Amino acid sequence: MDLDFLTWNNLMYLIGEITVLVIIGAVLTAFILVIISIYSIRKGRLYFPKLVKSGLVFLEGIMKTFFRLLGLEDREMLSFLIKLHNAMNTADFERIPVSERAVFIPQCLRSSGCPAHLTPEGLKCRNCGQCSVGEARRLLEKLGYRIFIVPGSSFIKRMVKKYHPKAIIGVGCLAEVKEGIDMADKIGLVAMGIVTIKEGCVETLVNWVDIYEVAMLGIDPKSIPDDLHILTQ
Repeated sequence: MDLDFLTWNNLMYLIGEITVLVIIGAVLTAFILVIISIYSIRKGRLYFPKLVKSGLVFLEGIMKTFFRLLGLEDREMLSFLIKLHNAMNTADFERIPVSERAVFIPQCLRSSGCPAHLTPEGLKCRNCGQCSVGEARRLLEKLGYRIFIVPGSSFIKRMVKKYHPKAIIGVGCLAEVKEGIDMADKIGLVAMGIVTIKEGCVETLVNWVDIYEVAMLGIDPKSIPDDLHILTQ
């Protein structure tokens, strides 16, 4: 009886030691990954992206805590996470035919005087020339993309369910893009995020060249229209 009690105590002590070591290891690993992440942010270049991405999957809560303790702003953190996600998804995105890709553009990029009306599939651009959305839509459709101008994430979910694209390019503010990326990950959709350079609800701005460069990934250069080549040079 005494021997059994002693064995049980020893087992509990061993489990306790292992648990403490695992926790310490997780905290140290998260701290190292955060340092790598912050260094990447400061240098504008991703270091060990696969390692950091794996760490975020298992240690996201701890890493976000360290980010804040080390003075990293939420915007910087979200920007880095989106950039990391894009880097990790580039190879998969390139392998998917453009016919199975879609682009989701937020309605806030249009002019305040936009005459387009909302339909069950989002806004139908009239190419009125009051903003750059119409020209961007024309260029992206020439590449073979299906384009949606949407007022919110509910439309994205609906169109994904209806048309079943295998890859998407999502444009929006930081929070919207991060939310869209998380949604895409959950349903096994390859997503690339482009963040607007001006946020708001009306007449926001985006660097269209960033969108075109992502849109051209994996496409034979010979099949890319000359006007797109000129814009991205």
